[in-house]
Amino acid sequence: MTLLTTALAETPVVAILRSTSAARFPEVAETLFAEGIRAVEFTLTTPGVLDALREFSQNLHEGLTLGAGTVVTPRQAEQAVAAGARYLITPAFAADVVAEALRLGVPVLPGAVTPTEILSAWQEGATMVKVFPASFAGGPAYVRALRAPLPDVPLVPTGGISVEEAPAYLAAGAQAVGMGSPLVGDACEGGDLDALRERAARLVASLAGARP
Repeated sequence: MTLLTTALAETPVVAILRSTSAARFPEVAETLFAEGIRAVEFTLTTPGVLDALREFSQNLHEGLTLGAGTVVTPRQAEQAVAAGARYLITPAFAADVVAEALRLGVPVLPGAVTPTEILSAWQEGATMVKVFPASFAGGPAYVRALRAPLPDVPLVPTGGISVEEAPAYLAAGAQAVGMGSPLVGDACEGGDLDALRERAARLVASLAGARP
């Protein structure tokens, strides 16, 4: 098992941090970890994110796995891994990024939405497939429909999933869920960390036993 699969086996959530600055990413990640979330994604669209990745990855808690998201080129994949990312996530299926992740020896979760895209990503070597945007594609019912013909593909629905809806995705057969603003809120912009703790604790509690 990779660090990512171990982390998601414990708590099936990838917390997605995206903001106008990465300055508060370490503090937010620490808060999420304290409440039981073990996989955190720093998105490459955030200014200063590679420096934040590099600094935070040097002092990670044991059990916390740090990844990079919104990876769209092989060069970005290489830079992110060099900065300390231990898995890569893309917004759409990009075969060259999957190939680069495999070359670098890190798990990769390409984004996909149709059965054709999902199967193509899996056949190219994806570790899991990010179903994005999940809430617009049909929610838990869509995940359940995908699982019937593609039972061996681990799916991580992402996009527009609320704390209250997350257990239904696991019950539908998702491996984990990816959650950004519904979980993180405005914490990365200086918002209330106590509110973040409450949401994270509520989410982790709600997911206990949600898998079929």
